[in-house]
Amino acid sequence: MPENLRSLLDFAIETAYLAGQVTLGYYQTGVLPDFKADASPVTLADKKAEELIRARIEKNFPQHEILGEEFGAGEKFQHASHRWVIDPIDGTKAFTRGIPLYAVLMGLEIEGKVEGGVAYFPALGEMLAAATGEGCWWNGRRARVSDVSALARAYVAHADASSFARFQRGAAWERIQAATYHRGGWSDAYGYLLVATGRAELMLDPIMDAWDCGPFPPILAEAGGYFGDWQGNRTIWAREALGTTNSLLPQVLKLINT
Repeated sequence: MPENLRSLLDFAIETAYLAGQVTLGYYQTGVLPDFKADASPVTLADKKAEELIRARIEKNFPQHEILGEEFGAGEKFQHASHRWVIDPIDGTKAFTRGIPLYAVLMGLEIEGKVEGGVAYFPALGEMLAAATGEGCWWNGRRARVSDVSALARAYVAHADASSFARFQRGAAWERIQAATYHRGGWSDAYGYLLVATGRAELMLDPIMDAWDCGPFPPILAEAGGYFGDWQGNRTIWAREALGTTNSLLPQVLKLINT
């Protein structure tokens, strides 16, 4: 991996950790959310953590662009060669209820491709990081996807079962449920960590913003898996998301697009 990319990944790991410590200062303290126009929650912890991330990027890499959930993008968004895509708290619903399955997400897009990323789960102490060609690392250990090759033995993670019907994917979700072994909820970003570390075989979201999945293309790819849309395209911009193993991908795509 080029030294520049290595140093950028190290910077992301440190920054995500520091932002995570900010969130822990509010975690399980009874912090109350406000609600955005789309009814999604946001807390002071989200804003303070994103402010920290932005300040560190702006200080260290002023030429880089930033897209964040809470404060959007700047004027350079369509022109910068390096773009950080960040979510200070992915899983705010879990965070506000004191459930530890929330994450700080940072993805680095270079010339239109996500080349590195970090997903840090502060309340669990789990750090997942990867960069193109360098492997995927989970708390210092190499992360690899599961070797389960049959959907009938696959564990599936998801965030909200009702979301599939709301976004016209109800029939696909029913087929997934019928074809797989176990379905567990409350996942958000944690579901993609489960796939990358071999503890689940499939995570899917019928709706997804880029900041909710910024680091996952290199994380899943370097762990031996797939992250992208429901058509087989490796992207964070499709407004939907799917994470699985390379061996199960053809079966999953066929099933959800029947």
